[in-house]
Amino acid sequence: MRPSRYLIALVLILAAVTVFVSVWWHDTGYLLLGLWVALAALTAGDLVMSALSGRMTVEFDLPPQGFVGHTAAFTATIRPRKSAVPGNIEIRLDRAPELVVGESRLVSAMSVSGEKSAGASLDLHLTRRGRYAVHDLWLKWPSRLKLLEMIARMPVGKEIAVLPDISPVLSGAIRTQILPLEAGQKDLRLRGEGSEFHQLREFVSGMDPRSIDWKRSARMRNLVVREMRAERNHQIILCIDSGRLMAEQLGGFTKLDRAINAALAMCWAGGLAGDLVGFYSFDSRPRLFVPALPGRAAFPRLQTMCAELRYETQESNHTLGLTHLSGRLKRRSLIVIFSDFVDSITAELMIENIHVLARHHFIVYVALRDPMLAKLVEPEEMTLDAIARSVAARQILQERRTVMEKLARLGVLCLDSTPEALTSDLIARYIEIKSREMI
Repeated sequence: MRPSRYLIALVLILAAVTVFVSVWWHDTGYLLLGLWVALAALTAGDLVMSALSGRMTVEFDLPPQGFVGHTAAFTATIRPRKSAVPGNIEIRLDRAPELVVGESRLVSAMSVSGEKSAGASLDLHLTRRGRYAVHDLWLKWPSRLKLLEMIARMPVGKEIAVLPDISPVLSGAIRTQILPLEAGQKDLRLRGEGSEFHQLREFVSGMDPRSIDWKRSARMRNLVVREMRAERNHQIILCIDSGRLMAEQLGGFTKLDRAINAALAMCWAGGLAGDLVGFYSFDSRPRLFVPALPGRAAFPRLQTMCAELRYETQESNHTLGLTHLSGRLKRRSLIVIFSDFVDSITAELMIENIHVLARHHFIVYVALRDPMLAKLVEPEEMTLDAIARSVAARQILQERRTVMEKLARLGVLCLDSTPEALTSDLIARYIEIKSREMI
């Protein structure tokens, strides 16, 4: 409970009147005292009535888990014990700073469903992975005579687990991209000029004559062709740099979270295509390593490991991290490296170590491009500050382009994508790699 602005205004006005009257009329002390007593009685009566009307129970609902980058609805249902729900209730959540309330921390829009209950719903934006708590719910409403502001604290004590975003997997978007490569729900194969024998088929008009198997055709006394498919059971290693640069915010979420979301989508796509998927992370030193398993079997394990991947503040050691990965691999693999760099000078060690890996493995280098750089290159206002930012943005883009060109000359497939298009672009590149048998 605290005094409202109306009560403060009344007290100030009455105090001014008391001073003025006491100076000019000395025999009005009982009248002034009566005014103060009346105000105190009015305030006390307002407190008693509001305290009786403020008796209520509050029920809370918060989902146990959510995906990073999405929103979770926190709902509170208020039920009074006797009278109606006080009007103009405002609520504020005492919660972890990683749970960002949509518009404002103080929400006054309450949806009243009848005379006996009211409800409020707040959208909590999930910005980082981890377990975060909503501690208390604070309620504030005006008293009956608007002389006081009643404040109540309701302990919530609920937690929400923020997990990597696997909504593309659950929605079927990944399967939709892989669908052109499917021949059936159980027998997933890539058709085309592959290197693995699939079956013999009778020759029909329109087929490539070079695919005719002449020996078997002579035995069967009919033209048959050899149908090939792309090789399966490739080994895919999802390598994530979890160093300081990957903790940078990009579009409201860290680059590390974006990379994890894309890596899990890649893991699911690899499972649909019949490949083996492993996981590796490093920053200043090697961190997690999960050997390659069939994609669908590896997905829940990788999801758990990625959910526990910490946000690091140390610089990435590409020499140690990539050398350690090279020593753990015993066969040629498709290595997808999620990393980032500041300029071409700091990227030199990264380029050298990726070059060593590229001698024995097929490398896909994935970097996230900041969409704000493109907007800064062409400023709307030609001021000195805008021109300086434009020159700096052009230099950054030029150095990123230089690093990507160096990697491309080393045989590395580079993917410099925006945060929103990262997952779909990566799956499209994976489909291209599989169909062209580049591994």
